[in-house]
Amino acid sequence: MDKQALAAFLRSRRERLRPEDVGLPSGSRRRTPGLRREEVAVLAHISTEYYVRLEQGRAPRPSAEVLAGIAGSLRLTPAESEHLHLLAGTAPLHGGTVRRDVRPSILAVIDRLPQTAAIVISATFEVLAWNPLAAALMEDFAERTPAERNLARKAFPIGGATERTPYGISDGTEFQRHVVMQLRTTRAHYPADASVTDLIDELSGNEEFVRLWEQQDVAPAPMLTKTFHHPMVGSVTVDCDSLALTDHDQFLVLYTAPPGSPDADALALLGVVGARDYEGVRSD
Repeated sequence: MDKQALAAFLRSRRERLRPEDVGLPSGSRRRTPGLRREEVAVLAHISTEYYVRLEQGRAPRPSAEVLAGIAGSLRLTPAESEHLHLLAGTAPLHGGTVRRDVRPSILAVIDRLPQTAAIVISATFEVLAWNPLAAALMEDFAERTPAERNLARKAFPIGGATERTPYGISDGTEFQRHVVMQLRTTRAHYPADASVTDLIDELSGNEEFVRLWEQQDVAPAPMLTKTFHHPMVGSVTVDCDSLALTDHDQFLVLYTAPPGSPDADALALLGVVGARDYEGVRSD
């Protein structure tokens, strides 16, 4: 049970609600935003004292029934409710550390997709495997160290780095939100993995990361389209599909374009370049 993370998450979800959101009268002026702690406790059918202790990080582990009541009173989404249970230690955690080995069958799949740019990323956004077209569209991952292949680091540059939109993508801001929300879930799943904590601590040197992290949001929205601004072929708009590889807690990300479109032609040209100049299908 991560008491401090649970407390911060509860406070953030309570403060975003208005009394009328849960069927309560607005009443007199409130000094702070959101519901009062006693209102949450009443709606969840628990004592105010216990709920206050939860938000202070001093309470013992709540039962699944108590968490269900709190989730209902705070109007949590299914993803937020799952995150609540993870923080409270009432949901199964992934053992050990984030996995970086990619199944051979997945490596074979991405090697057989010549018209699709494909990558496999870990739960911490490290690019673990790719095909030549992905290298041509994004960068030559084979020339990068594992740390340099981390897309979270590219989204939140530290120090003198200035690139804020990796590969010139059009939805840089949305991608940043996606990274932060996924990393929050990853930290809850892998509380004993120091590499996860170290990455989050490193990214906290970026002010925008800190601002988004403090919002306590989870469950990123799916990224359906993405535009890359490529130095060779210009703008390429692609459909983006992210498929969860649940056994390894990884994601297979596929970039495609409608057949016969200018974007498909651009991908085809990059495919020729990729087949000629880049390696693919790799898992360190």
